[in-house]
Amino acid sequence: MSWLSRPVEGGALVAPSLLSADFAALDREITRMAISGADLLHLDVMDGHFVPNLTFGPLVVGAVRRLTDLPLDVHLMLTDPDRYVKQFVQAGADAVTIHVECNADLSATLDQIGDLGVRRGMSLNPPTSLGDVLPYLDRVDLVLVMTVMPGFGGQAFDPVGLDKIRALVAARDAGQGDFLISVDGGINDETGRVCREAGADILVSGSWLFRQVDPAAGVGQLRG
Repeated sequence: MSWLSRPVEGGALVAPSLLSADFAALDREITRMAISGADLLHLDVMDGHFVPNLTFGPLVVGAVRRLTDLPLDVHLMLTDPDRYVKQFVQAGADAVTIHVECNADLSATLDQIGDLGVRRGMSLNPPTSLGDVLPYLDRVDLVLVMTVMPGFGGQAFDPVGLDKIRALVAARDAGQGDFLISVDGGINDETGRVCREAGADILVSGSWLFRQVDPAAGVGQLRG
């Protein structure tokens, strides 16, 4: 699968988060987002340990892959993501995003993701200092800034992420890597706007976007 280019200045790529989809009608939900102009899909994988919730595994990712040609960013909220990276890549992930807070050897896991031929992502939770991610910026393709504590959809946006987005833009402009900046958590038309203004390239939206009667209009509002 092809990957994504940085969006034009002032706009953003839109990534519906399938955690908020109706899984009884997954084909319809994915098609609805695709025809509404979504750029990629965001798949949250939770292990009930790293975060207090369970979602889905490689079998569901594989099913999603068969339903769409959109790029899939598989967000591993797992204590030991290195044990499962290969399975998710084989299932059809185009990018695998791990958390800086996980138990894995981060450098080795990023190398594993890259060696499997997909994009390497790193995420950090709201309380985590951006300094924990900075040493890895030259070896990732995506940095995912969480603006809620991961585990459940529908939480309120934490503005602490805006300063992190701005700092990542500054680091990238200074030559400390070539990566997309994604943001996830409480993203709607208003919070999406302030994230775009801070410099986010990708807006991940779940509850708000899937509730829209006209999701194409919602995608347009997020894109800016």
